[in-house]
Amino acid sequence: MRKSLQPSMLALFAFTLSAALGAQDRPTLGVAEFDNHVGGLYWWNSGVGHDLSDMLTNELAATNAFTIVERANLEPVLREQDLAQAGRVDPGTAAQVGELTGAQYLVQGTVSAYEEAKSTGGGIGFRGIRVGGRKDEAYIAVDLRVVDTTSGQVAYTRTVEARAGGRGFDVGAYRGGWSGNLSQYEATPAGKAIRAILVEITDYLECAMVVQGTCMAEYDAKEDRRREGLRDAVKLD
Repeated sequence: MRKSLQPSMLALFAFTLSAALGAQDRPTLGVAEFDNHVGGLYWWNSGVGHDLSDMLTNELAATNAFTIVERANLEPVLREQDLAQAGRVDPGTAAQVGELTGAQYLVQGTVSAYEEAKSTGGGIGFRGIRVGGRKDEAYIAVDLRVVDTTSGQVAYTRTVEARAGGRGFDVGAYRGGWSGNLSQYEATPAGKAIRAILVEITDYLECAMVVQGTCMAEYDAKEDRRREGLRDAVKLD
């Protein structure tokens, strides 16, 4: 005579099945090495593109909304297909990336703008540290592309912006870790702006690819403001 499953075993089975089905529903992402189109960035060197890829990978994984392909599995395929830099994608090679790594989508980011502003104001300085009256700010923009590896087409594209400073971005919102070339800038305006942009990219991708619906209104409004700002900056004779 067969024994019936105990309630605890049934609950464990249901939880395991639910987790497995949930994992199947998550988009599978690979994050390519970041590119940079801004000249003279003091915090950018040959290894920073890899560091940003790792940091965004960690941030995306922390949401539990995506299945992430590790860079160690993704990078050799990208090098072989000449896709390590943003923008070099065609349907044939994109399909190979998906087939060889399991990534449904390839996330590519290019730093397209970066600015810093420093205001000393008043305050008290001691050994290079100033308390009160000073506000350092940084602005960063990243051109984001998400390529569907099945079709090779760009499924999502957006210019994402972030601003950070001494009284700006809440650094606690960033859930990843610092390592490599960028670790020395963690407490600087550049570091705060980088953390801010990674959170903004992650939130946008989760909204656009998973949540969808009404949350996109916020990002559409941001895009409208960005475009309006660009139009205002253009001076025509």
